[in-house]
Amino acid sequence: MTIEQKTTFFRELVKCGVKQIEVAYPSASDTDFAFVRGLIEKHEIPDDVWIQVLTPAREDLIRRTIDSVAGSKHAIIHMYNATSPTFRNVVFRNSKEQTLDLAIKHTKIIRQLTEECTQKYGTKFIYEYSPETFTQTEPDFAIEVCEAVKKAWGKAGLGDERIIFNLPSTVEIAPPNHYADQIENFCNKISEREKIIVSLHPHNDRGTGIASAELGTLAGGDRIEGCFFGNGERTGNVDLVTLALNLYTQGIPPMLDLSDLQNTIDVVTACNDLPIPARYPYAGELVYTAFSGSHQDAIKKGFEAQRLRHEECKAKGEPLLWDIPYLPIDPADLGQTYEALIRVNSQSGKGGISYLLKQNLHLDLPRKMQVAFYQVVQEVSDREAREMTVDDITSAFKRTYHFGTGHKGRLSLRSFKISSLDSEKPKPKTESDQDQESGEEDDTQRRFDGTVSVDGVYRVIRGKGNGPLSALLDALRTHLSLDFAIREYSEHTINDADEGENAQAASYVELISATERKTTSTRQSWWGVGVDADIARSGLRAVLSAINCAIIDGRELPNLKLSVGFHSKSSGQEDVASVIVNQLGLELPRRFQAAFFEVVQRNALEEADEISIDGVTQLFKDTYKYQNDSPSTKVSMESFKLDHLDGSRRSLTGSFSFFGGASRTISGTGNGPLSSLLAALHTQIAGTLSIRDYWEHSIGEGSEVRAASYVDLVYEVTGESTKNLKSSAWGVATDTDITASGVKAVLNAVNDLNVVLKN
Repeated sequence: MTIEQKTTFFRELVKCGVKQIEVAYPSASDTDFAFVRGLIEKHEIPDDVWIQVLTPAREDLIRRTIDSVAGSKHAIIHMYNATSPTFRNVVFRNSKEQTLDLAIKHTKIIRQLTEECTQKYGTKFIYEYSPETFTQTEPDFAIEVCEAVKKAWGKAGLGDERIIFNLPSTVEIAPPNHYADQIENFCNKISEREKIIVSLHPHNDRGTGIASAELGTLAGGDRIEGCFFGNGERTGNVDLVTLALNLYTQGIPPMLDLSDLQNTIDVVTACNDLPIPARYPYAGELVYTAFSGSHQDAIKKGFEAQRLRHEECKAKGEPLLWDIPYLPIDPADLGQTYEALIRVNSQSGKGGISYLLKQNLHLDLPRKMQVAFYQVVQEVSDREAREMTVDDITSAFKRTYHFGTGHKGRLSLRSFKISSLDSEKPKPKTESDQDQESGEEDDTQRRFDGTVSVDGVYRVIRGKGNGPLSALLDALRTHLSLDFAIREYSEHTINDADEGENAQAASYVELISATERKTTSTRQSWWGVGVDADIARSGLRAVLSAINCAIIDGRELPNLKLSVGFHSKSSGQEDVASVIVNQLGLELPRRFQAAFFEVVQRNALEEADEISIDGVTQLFKDTYKYQNDSPSTKVSMESFKLDHLDGSRRSLTGSFSFFGGASRTISGTGNGPLSSLLAALHTQIAGTLSIRDYWEHSIGEGSEVRAASYVDLVYEVTGESTKNLKSSAWGVATDTDITASGVKAVLNAVNDLNVVLKN
C-alpha cells in the first residue's frame, strides 16, 4: 500500500473504534517508517489509540523501530522470534538455549531504548512478545521462553503495565480445539497471570481461524490480533469483522462500530486491492440473499410476524428483538438495505417474489395473485435460464398488469364521477351482487360517469351498480360489450410514513367472465392492481388493469359510431360526449351531455337520424359559441380585475358593454370570482342570475395545459304580465387562466339567455 492508502485505512480503523492498531513494520522499508512518522507528526492518532509496531529480535532493527514511534503518546513495541523445532533446527540452526538467550537479550535492549525514549519524548510503551510458531513449539518451552522474557522486561505490573504475550498459530496446523487447549495450558502455567495480557493471533490455513479465536478466548485469551476481512499472509489472519459481528449476534457488544459496513468494505478493498468474495460472512454480496423458495417464504413470514411483534413490544416498552429465519443479524444494523435479501431464479417461490414487490413497489399481493404472478416470473426465468433481478421482476409486474407510467393497457381511466341514485328505488341484493363487491353495506345505487381511453380513443361511458366497481363494470358491459364480474377484492394502505398525509390506497381485483360465474372454481380469471390517493379511483384502476389482462388477446372492441335521433336506439348521449372529448378535449358534465344530446337529436331529424362526427363537433361549436372570437351582441367583456378582500371575499371590476352600447365599468363582490361577476352583472341586468352547476378540468399537459370550465346558469325575471319567467343555459370556455376560463363560461351562458337590462 502507498502512504495515502495506509493513512486512509488507519482513519477507517479509528472510525470503527479500534484502540490498538499495528500500523507498520518500520524497519522493513522507508515507506513504513515514513508512514508511522507521518501519523505522529500530522496528529492523526487520537489520545485513546495505541499504535503498535513490529520488529524482529535484531538490535539495529529494534533501534529503528523505536525511533519511528518517538514522540507518540502511546506505543506498543511488538518483538518476535521463532521458537518451534522446525525453525530452530532448519531456519536459524539455534538450540533451545540460543533461542532463549536471543529473546532475553533483545528484550533487555527494548527495555533500555524505550526508557530512553520515554525520558526524552514522553512516549508511554507497552511491551509485546511473540514466541513465533507458538502452536508448533513444545508447550513447556514456549512457557519457559515467556517466563524468561517477563523476567528480562522486569516491569510487568497491572493495568497498562501488563506485558502482552502474543501466542500465534503462525501456520494453522491443527483443529481449533487444539489451539484452545494450548492457550488454556499456557494461562494455567504462566506465573503472575494478573500481570499478563494473553493475546491470540490465529491464522486461517485450515479455514478455522474464527473458531480458533473464539475457542481460544473461552480458554482464557484476553486479546485477539487480526485484520479486517482476514487479509494477511497465505490464507490470511483471523477476520476481526466476523469475530465482532459473531459477538453482536449473541448480544455481546464488540466495541467496534460497523454500522456503515459497506463504507468499511469499500475502504479496505480499495486499499488492499483485494475483493471480498460474494459469500464472505456478513460482508459478501450474497450473504443476506435467499434464492430458495422455502427460504424466501420463511423470511417473508418472519418479517410480517416481527412487524406485529415489534408493535406490541413498542406499546409495552419492551426491547425490539431481531428474530428472522435465515438472518442471524439485521442488515440495517450494518447500514445495509433489504434489497438483496431475496433474489429470484427458477428455484424461487412466490413468497420471495411477493416480498420483493412489497419492498420495491409497496404492494402486498393477495395470495392468489402471488400464485398468478409467480407463474409469469417462472416462465421468464425458465425461458432465459438466468437469475431474475429486482428490476426484471418489477418490470414484468408493471408490464403484466399495466401498472405505472409507461405501461398503459388498451383501456385507461381519464376521469370519472361517482354519484348516488337516491331517486331510484334500491334493489335487494342478490347472491351475485354480494359476489361482485364486498364492503358495501347499504343498498344505495351508485352511478359511474366517466371518460375512458379505448385503444387511444376517448369514450364517455355510464353505468350503475351497488358500488363504484360494479357501476364501472355495468358501464363497460353497456358501452364496450365487456361482461365481467368480480370474484375477489382486497385493499390496503401504502406510503403511510407521514401519519396518513401521503397515504395511498392499493386495490386488487380478480375478475372472471360474468357468463362463467356459476361454473367450477377452475375457471379462468384475471388479476388487476390499482394505486391512488383516492380509494375509489384505486379500485377502478384495478378493474381496468384486470380487464386489460383479459383483452390482451387483441379482441375487437366496439368502435364509436353515431346514429342519432329521437327514434334511434343506436347512439346515446355518451357516444355524443365521446365525440366531443376526442375532437375538442372537453369532458362534458353529465347534465351538459344530456342538454347537448337533445340539441343533436333535434338536428338529426333533418338528416334522417344520421349525423357525422364532424357534424356533431361543428354543431357544438355553433350552439355554445365555442372557439368563436366574434364579439357578442348582448354582453361582452373587454377586461376585468379580481381583488382579494378580507377572508374569502373577492371583488371583480371590469369593462363591459351591453347590447352594443358604450363600454362601462361595473364591479361586484362575492365569495369567489364567479359570484363576484354575477354581482357585477346584477347592477345592469334585471332579475336574478344563479349558477346551478359548475365543472372544470384541464386540457393538455405541461406548458400547453389549459383550463376548461362549464357553467349551467339559471335566469329568473318577472315579466310585464307579472309572471315569473325562468330559463337556463350552458356556457363553456377555455383559457390558460382558470379564473378567466370560468368568467368566459358564465358570459357565454348569459349570451344564450334572453336577459333584460334594468331601466
